[in-house]
Amino acid sequence: MNANTLKPSKKLGFGLMRLPVQEDKSIDIPRLCDMVDAFMEKGFTYFDTAYVYHEGTSETAAKAALVDRYPRDTFTLATKLPAWEIKCQEDVQRIFDEQLVRTGAGYFDYYLLHAVQASNLPVYDKYDCWNWALKLKEQGLIRHFGFSFHDTPELLDRLLTEHPQVEFVQLQINYMDWEDGNVQSRKCYETAVKHQVPVIVMEPVKGGTLASLPEKPAAILKEYAPEVSLASWALRFCASLDNVMAVLSGMSDEAQMKDNLSTMSDFKPLTEKEQEVIKRTVEEILSVPTVPCTSCRYCVDGCPQQIHIPDLFQSLNKVKLYGENKQAFNSYEEHSKAGSPASACIQCGQCESVCPQHLPVIKYLEEAAYTFERR
Repeated sequence: MNANTLKPSKKLGFGLMRLPVQEDKSIDIPRLCDMVDAFMEKGFTYFDTAYVYHEGTSETAAKAALVDRYPRDTFTLATKLPAWEIKCQEDVQRIFDEQLVRTGAGYFDYYLLHAVQASNLPVYDKYDCWNWALKLKEQGLIRHFGFSFHDTPELLDRLLTEHPQVEFVQLQINYMDWEDGNVQSRKCYETAVKHQVPVIVMEPVKGGTLASLPEKPAAILKEYAPEVSLASWALRFCASLDNVMAVLSGMSDEAQMKDNLSTMSDFKPLTEKEQEVIKRTVEEILSVPTVPCTSCRYCVDGCPQQIHIPDLFQSLNKVKLYGENKQAFNSYEEHSKAGSPASACIQCGQCESVCPQHLPVIKYLEEAAYTFERR
């Protein structure tokens, strides 16, 4: 495989996951058209959507704003097959056929198995989605086949070994997750490099958190380059990696589009000095004390209120590290609905009695309740 045949001419990709919406939460198509026009005008051509984005309407929005308005050979379109929507063998082809109708694209330049990880890998294996995709490629309905990934470098290594037909992999990479023990961005990236598989980057701005840092880490970046945005540092970090062929940005408004285009139109890789500035920024962020929970989940099984304690602590830590941000609040709400909010704690002490880290769990739950539920 020649990796160069895969690469878009420019490294910025338009992620169609967090699009501008109207009051009724439907995608604002006129605004999206303007953003697509601005993107294409600057010579960028890579668009990334998925079957489930915007509750299934992102692909139809791509048709309205892109496919119906531009010649098919002037852009590249990526979409994804979600394991959690597959209940039987027939669903695999049904979903793909529906995606062709939704987008009107005729074929997909890049097609991915969505969010591959240990928990859903058995679905992709059971229905042999790997070889199914190859057959679609032979038919010309897929130009390039890969998968997005959220798991360990060891699993990634195994998958790329077992499935040499994979032409690219989409990884969560940003300067905060680069050495993070859970995400392991660097190790996953290096695994892809070992297999000579190009990388598409998702979450370069970590769900927007790296675009709105707390005062002290933001000051480090602003002192070095006061004229550029915080988001530009995050994009350039990812785009500076040699094996990265595209960096996806989920742009929600015209201002984000303008800033990203400014950063990537005349892209310059990070210098050694700038790498040091980012390293200092990461150190400053990580110097903030967080809840030292290891997510062993011993506290969850016996909780009479069914509070998903480690998940709520992860949300709390996001606020501690990055300030109050939408991603943290959305995460807290999601996990509160799956179990109970922190305020449901009856202070029985069961959690503290089984915590291997001997954490003051009740105190941290009170902090979480105050942080997320006081409004």
